[in-house]
Amino acid sequence: MKDIILLPADKYQVVNKTIITSEDHKTLISLYEPIIGSNAVSLYFTLWRDLEKYKNISLDYNHHHLMTILKSDLKSIKEAREALESMGLIKTYYKENITNEYIYELYSPLSAKEFFNHPIFNVVLYNNIGKFEYDILKKEYSIENIDTSGFIDISKSLDTTFKAVSVSNSFDTLEKTTLELKLSHGLDFEMIVSSLPKNIVNERTFNKRVRELLNNLSFIYDLDSLKVTELLRTVINEKGYINKEDLRIAARKYYQYSHTGKLPTLIYRTQPEYLKTPAGDNSKRGKIIGVFENTSPFNFLKNKNKGVPPTSRELKLLERLLIDIDLKPAVVNVLIDYVLRTNDNKLSAPLIETIATHWKRAGIETAVEAMNIAEKQNKKYTKKIQDINPKVKVIEKPIWFNEKIEKETISKEESDELEELLSEFR
Repeated sequence: MKDIILLPADKYQVVNKTIITSEDHKTLISLYEPIIGSNAVSLYFTLWRDLEKYKNISLDYNHHHLMTILKSDLKSIKEAREALESMGLIKTYYKENITNEYIYELYSPLSAKEFFNHPIFNVVLYNNIGKFEYDILKKEYSIENIDTSGFIDISKSLDTTFKAVSVSNSFDTLEKTTLELKLSHGLDFEMIVSSLPKNIVNERTFNKRVRELLNNLSFIYDLDSLKVTELLRTVINEKGYINKEDLRIAARKYYQYSHTGKLPTLIYRTQPEYLKTPAGDNSKRGKIIGVFENTSPFNFLKNKNKGVPPTSRELKLLERLLIDIDLKPAVVNVLIDYVLRTNDNKLSAPLIETIATHWKRAGIETAVEAMNIAEKQNKKYTKKIQDINPKVKVIEKPIWFNEKIEKETISKEESDELEELLSEFR
């Protein structure tokens, strides 16, 4: 389609296709605005305002009217409109004429529940605002369940309360309507079906919901039809049923493991800002904490390997720690450093996963918490071994166990070890 130039004199009418509630207003500001921006939300509400007196179809306006109301140029208005279109909030029709004409159909936003369950909107919102704000929003929209055990439902049914009365005439009324998300590029389902074993694929395997989910996942995780086929082979059973949750997990893991050159995956992320220590601690212990907090697990392990990137086995281990066990990046860094220094410079996956699951159950989320629990566990383990056999050599411990480094009163050997640790990340 050719690029259509928007002019101030171009006319438009707004058509109401739905009902908008006060809850929709809240959803637009809380959930949609972080994705599409304030200009798009302002345009949406302005178009609704044009409808207020006329309910279903507005008067004819020109786009200079929008420029005046929004205090904005046409380029910004067009970008805002396209953002609304991409999120399914408006549909635009265009007619070329002496003075070009537009029709803007308005649709409702998704409910909060639909939004948080949407495979694309949910992910984009998380990426835009981060975990801290996302968790606050999700908690705000969560419903607290009341325990009704021991109670009896005595609610009356409709037919026991009212008598039916026949009505001869009927009429159309507005109802809440949303638009489906439209993607310009979809998967090649013919190729996908032909690539799967014929004895397990049936008419229900690729129903409308499955196709929508696959298209959405391919959009989010940059998957082509061939890669989707590979993922489907891992989640489809002998009856042709596709486990949707397993499919989401498989797609996410593939992206996080393989797409190192695109958006940052978990192994390339550093500690979230809200879980970092306050700036200003220039002691050597503070500098070590800074290393743990401001280095991604990938780069931390790479530096530990003297500049050699982690092996595929080590990457899988990092992925398990960050995705499956859900440890924070700085906690993973502390764990890696702790195990390497107390396990003869070897990364033992069973040992690391055992410690990781314990730390997760203990609610460890910061570098300082991880350092403290590592020191506590090390002392407990060392005492247990020495109680059994006092002659056993004491296990080497990380220098950051030493609280004296806060006061800079450590020995030369300890100072040299600290400098070596810090130099790895300079």
